[in-house]
Amino acid sequence: MRLIVSKTARDGLKCLSRRPISHAPRATCQSYRSFVATPARKDEERKWSTPLAKQLTEAINTTGPIPLASYMRMCLTSDIGGYYTGAIKEDRDQFGRKGDFITSPEISQIFGELIGVWFVAEWMSQGSPKKGVELIEVGPGRGTLMDDMLRTMKNFKDLASAIDTVYMVEASAELRLAQKNLLCGEDAVMTESKIGWHSTSKYSGLPVVWTDSIKAIPNDPSKMPFIVAHEFFDALPIHAFQLVDVPPATQEPATTTTDSGSSNSPPGSSTKPKLATRQWREMVVSPTPKGTTHADLGSPKAEHHDPVPEFQLTLSPSATRHANYLPETSPRYRALKEIPNALIEICPDASLYASDFAIRIGGPNPPSTTPSRSRSSSSSTVSPRNPPPPLPKPHPSGAALILDYGPPSTIPANSLRGIRHHRRVSPFSLPGLVDLSADVDFFALAEAATRASPGVEVHGPVDQAHFLEAMGGGKRAEMLASRTGTGNVEDRAREIERSWKRLVDRGPNGMGKLYKALAILPENGGRRRPVGFGGDVAA
Repeated sequence: MRLIVSKTARDGLKCLSRRPISHAPRATCQSYRSFVATPARKDEERKWSTPLAKQLTEAINTTGPIPLASYMRMCLTSDIGGYYTGAIKEDRDQFGRKGDFITSPEISQIFGELIGVWFVAEWMSQGSPKKGVELIEVGPGRGTLMDDMLRTMKNFKDLASAIDTVYMVEASAELRLAQKNLLCGEDAVMTESKIGWHSTSKYSGLPVVWTDSIKAIPNDPSKMPFIVAHEFFDALPIHAFQLVDVPPATQEPATTTTDSGSSNSPPGSSTKPKLATRQWREMVVSPTPKGTTHADLGSPKAEHHDPVPEFQLTLSPSATRHANYLPETSPRYRALKEIPNALIEICPDASLYASDFAIRIGGPNPPSTTPSRSRSSSSSTVSPRNPPPPLPKPHPSGAALILDYGPPSTIPANSLRGIRHHRRVSPFSLPGLVDLSADVDFFALAEAATRASPGVEVHGPVDQAHFLEAMGGGKRAEMLASRTGTGNVEDRAREIERSWKRLVDRGPNGMGKLYKALAILPENGGRRRPVGFGGDVAA
């Protein structure tokens, strides 16, 4: 989700991006090498770094080691000290130079302006409707990206008047308030309803609605949804698996019994073990024993001021329900069974979001002929968290733009990272105070979107540098640098140039190379590519 502003430096890497794709520090990588579960030691005297660490330990001591996804979800969104939603107060802001990371919109206004222009181009290419446009952002941070988008879109008056509602999907009450203050003003009133929280934008009085789930946003087939997800998917919880060889029980030889009761085995027969079978085993989280050091965890070179991880990843001794199901959900995953000791990370939530985006844009797949459960069941009750099934969409419309980091087509493995104060730290230390993320599987997003709706097609991923440059970002940077104003004009011009180059840096750890853009559009038989992906506006 964000960008490091300082050097991690111990291993000589210049980590310009928040979470470089490769060369994760050993404190992170070691977790996949601990293949024997270590039982948690119950010790009344142990001091935990955060309330969440204590709660996690108590839960694990009761239920046993938990999936990595459960650990991530608790660390990020628990109401007891979660990174984004918890009650721990440090007078800290997760974003910015004084926080833990910086996002692209915080680096330069050019980023948000170009995203706004991209949606303007899509609106024009899809007939420039006079009404029914919805703007939806998931994981809006402080609201900077949406603010820059709305400021840009107001210059296109026909589009600005066609926007019905701005939706912000945000689980954190503190961040919702920060977004409201930026988009609507500190004096603007925020009211609550069954759907979420409401206020009015400072841009043309647009209604702004906050929800804590995208499912709470009505899916109206007459609307044109424009959805943006910037550094959102990397923070969704992942499950991690390793392929292991499991020796089966020894076979009994085929025998016959004589009348005298003696055994008569076939000549040359013997007890032979069956061939080992390969199974996926899930990586699970358990507390490290009290007194554990960095060396015990395989990281003797860790910085002396880094806290010792209070938790560790271990290999489940038996197959879990996730291990039996998730690696079988895609041909890409099943193909890895041919590779000994293969590692994979799978994010079910990412597929759910990509599917939701696709259905809003292209409509759902035709109803199944399989009989469904009676509507009288309690699970069929319609509510913001349990909406009715989506209606068919006669005319697919809208677009989703996803910007994040990860490999363009390969399956991520061993990519979990922790960030604190612009440094990489173990993701298993200081639960609730460390931001966690993992690489995004863009191919899986495309697979989920096209599987969910026959009315969409996917473009990309392309490198962020390619996308922003194709959108005319270089010209915009030159224009901003040439403007006169207060202060030192030369210093301002240098800062604008520095920020722009940072966004499109194609170095090994540069944002322009590590970050990718992927678009979900109405299916058009490949006749039109979107702007930034090799195409132009088709008005």
